[in-house]
Amino acid sequence: MNVNVLKEIITEPQGAEILVKEADDLGKNFKNQGMTTSQIRAIFSEVRQIQGMWDISPESRQKALRRFILLKPKMAYRARKERGRAVSTLVEVLDPAADLVIAEQDTGKQDANFQRFVEFFEAILAYHKAYGGR
Repeated sequence: MNVNVLKEIITEPQGAEILVKEADDLGKNFKNQGMTTSQIRAIFSEVRQIQGMWDISPESRQKALRRFILLKPKMAYRARKERGRAVSTLVEVLDPAADLVIAEQDTGKQDANFQRFVEFFEAILAYHKAYGGR
């Protein structure tokens, strides 16, 4: 995925239309490559847990951010462990998207970027299911 498109999805509040288009394309491609919902959910469930911690308190947010940073090696492991190319492709999209969240120094903008990251990942999963992913 083009870095500029990914940057628009994660860092721009007006990036919803491109988010939907890219998530649609990715969801369809992952279904066609034989990716299973459980392969996506293995990573997505961790993101949901991080999301649950993110807004509780400043201390909890710091723990959530640390856990989000540590998601990167977990994703790399999943990409290496799973058979087929689909999980690697998913990680190739999510890894730089996570970097856009992590690199933001302004807390408010980082919070918004993290929310858009979650929305993007959720949309990929939704389109995967919509196209018949199992």
